[in-house]
Amino acid sequence: MPITASLRDAVSAGVATLEGMVDTGTGLRSGATPLAVRMRPTSLDEVAGQRHLLSPGSPLVALASDRTGTSGSVSVILWGPPGTGKTTLAQAIARSSGRRFVELSAVTAGVRDVRQVMEEAQSSRDLYGLSTVLFLDEIHRFTKAQQDALLPGVENGWVILVAATTENPSFSVISPLLSRSLLLTLELLSDDDLGTLVDRAATDPRGLADAFVLEPEAREAIVRLASGDARRALTALEAAANSAIGEFAAAQAEADTAADASSGEADAPGDDSDSSADAEPSADAPAPADDADASASAPAKPTITAETVARAVDRALLRYDRNGDEHYDVISAFIKSVRGSDVDAALHYLARMIEAGEDPRFIARRIIVLASEDIGMADPTALGVAVAAADAVALIGMPEGRIPLAQAVVHLATAPKSNASYLGINQAIADVRAGKAGRVPKHLRDAHYAGAKRLGHGKGYRYPHDAEIGVVPQQYLPDTLRGARYYEPTEHGHERELSARLAKLRRIVRGED
Repeated sequence: MPITASLRDAVSAGVATLEGMVDTGTGLRSGATPLAVRMRPTSLDEVAGQRHLLSPGSPLVALASDRTGTSGSVSVILWGPPGTGKTTLAQAIARSSGRRFVELSAVTAGVRDVRQVMEEAQSSRDLYGLSTVLFLDEIHRFTKAQQDALLPGVENGWVILVAATTENPSFSVISPLLSRSLLLTLELLSDDDLGTLVDRAATDPRGLADAFVLEPEAREAIVRLASGDARRALTALEAAANSAIGEFAAAQAEADTAADASSGEADAPGDDSDSSADAEPSADAPAPADDADASASAPAKPTITAETVARAVDRALLRYDRNGDEHYDVISAFIKSVRGSDVDAALHYLARMIEAGEDPRFIARRIIVLASEDIGMADPTALGVAVAAADAVALIGMPEGRIPLAQAVVHLATAPKSNASYLGINQAIADVRAGKAGRVPKHLRDAHYAGAKRLGHGKGYRYPHDAEIGVVPQQYLPDTLRGARYYEPTEHGHERELSARLAKLRRIVRGED
């Protein structure tokens, strides 16, 4: 039947593409090669993102472009989140460079392995004048003693070290090795970079070989779910392709069943059956109209939709556009939930932003602003907690970064609230913009330069630390603003105590009742 033939051909093409993932090695039980591995660039030109590290003349480009392997190069440490291309860059260098390339993983290698590489590298240099590039993945997992074993080879130029780590090298790599290497920081891939990767994987013979239809909404969903991680994007694409094959196979089975049922009804005898009805149809006879229409409407390839992606990665695709209204709606609801002390709603909107792939640095910045604008001096520790959460996210990355973010959100949502500091600076700025500035009182002016005393600068200034209580009566505001008040504390949290202290300070400093 035309329907089932079309579906069967498409399924066969898709399965053949997925079977291309199988490693053709000689092992008895060769496994499937992940799409992310098959799509690794073969040269630096294919690398998506990290343009700041791949400009002409940069250390990585110089290392990769040396076809002879005889010129000197500096060792590098690649630091960045997972899926940003650390291993990819190292292997692209290996394919492009004329140097000998050795790869070790700190997870499985030991001091003996490192020393063996050093000995072989020294021999290669002395006998053939050929340097060795040692790629060491997960270097932060090496102990101090294991990292010490790298020093002679790096210092003497036996090896050019290309090390990769997801943790801050300042804390995970020994200082002597850091001082002998160039630290290069990799950034999360942009949405455009991820889109380029997904498009290439969908059409490249190494990938899905154009055997699937990738809908724009599905592409956008994969990019959003990846959150800057190339490996995650390709893994999601591969999982969605597998799901699309399953859906297509189910459609084929359903079409076969429907075709069998139609055939059975056509063969049933009628009351006025004609002998010509049993005759075989002519080879030139056109296909039935229903079959022809169905065949034309049947997709030529398995289709990857946004729903396919959602089912494949077992995650609902949130309606969230980082550049659209939903972005502003969710962050607005998040801020207002924290301000309104609804900790559960605040965590809900935080989760929506995280799951939608919002930049955690953006979230952390908003939390810092919230800590000063809406909590302020009612809980002076809130700002420290917010800044610490932002630092933690920068240090450990995602997904673990969600934990300090959540801690900061809980602290801020449950803290006493005050916007007195926020209102105070806004009113002070309004006065300055309105021209209410005035001259700085003479006793407060700078008096350290020659001739300042002749002008009366600093004359009459009272040093507060000379007073027993550390506070003295003195005018600090310009004459035009004497008596102005900008900060008016609330009775919430720490400001309740601060309010009483501030009243005493104003009585002493200004003589106010």
